Amino acid sequence: MVQTASSYDKVANRDAVSRLVADAAQGGPDLVVLPEAMMSDFAVEGESVAEAAEALDGEFVTTLRKAAVEHGVAIVAGMFERSCDQHRPYNTLLAVGADGALLGAYRKIHLYDAFGYKESDQLTPGDVAPVVVQIGDHSLGLMTCYDLRFPELSRALVDAGAEVLVVPAAWVRGPLKEHHWTTLLTARAVENTCYVAAAAQNGKKYCGLSQVIDPQGIALASVGEADGHAFAEISAERLADVRKRNPSLQNRRYSVTPR
Repeated sequence: MVQTASSYDKVANRDAVSRLVADAAQGGPDLVVLPEAMMSDFAVEGESVAEAAEALDGEFVTTLRKAAVEHGVAIVAGMFERSCDQHRPYNTLLAVGADGALLGAYRKIHLYDAFGYKESDQLTPGDVAPVVVQIGDHSLGLMTCYDLRFPELSRALVDAGAEVLVVPAAWVRGPLKEHHWTTLLTARAVENTCYVAAAAQNGKKYCGLSQVIDPQGIALASVGEADGHAFAEISAERLADVRKRNPSLQNRRYSVTPR
């Protein structure tokens, strides 16, 4: 999990991606997760991110693919992707394999129309459908930031086979916001008996606190407020053991289907 703050300078952000992936790759991970909006930061209220948006074959994705191949790691990172509405792009998570192949794209479903902000003025919501990608021996479900407040999405991802919920974010600072972030990350892990891997932006606007949480709600690795990265190992044996001792997914009396 890489923690850093993006800027409005897309060239500088691409350079940062190359450098951060190279640094993280020295630890030998299979996957490097970068924050939401790594391609370009969110526009200030009243302005637009539309001019920053790119297609999935644009310069940002090209940078991700090159870094993945160069260092032999899969990468998940956030970007603004052009949509059919030229004024309101998607807030997209892109998953790239270690061979540079595009594994999947998740377009954020729940837009941040809360706490005095209205993300839907700038962005188009994606289709309501879980996006699960395979990296190595593990299935990863993709979520973005505000999605964390909607447990039905995490449950839909787990029902679709996700063993790890990957949550890039730009979680805005504010009264009790850090408490909400850590509580919700832990809740999503415990209620779904799965891993949660969250990579967040930091700096003046965002809270940081990137972390990896295991299926029992234990933080395996974390970063505070500064730039940095956290390494953690995902264990299929640990996942199976927790789900055997706490078979809450099997004990459900009903399931929720996304609409």
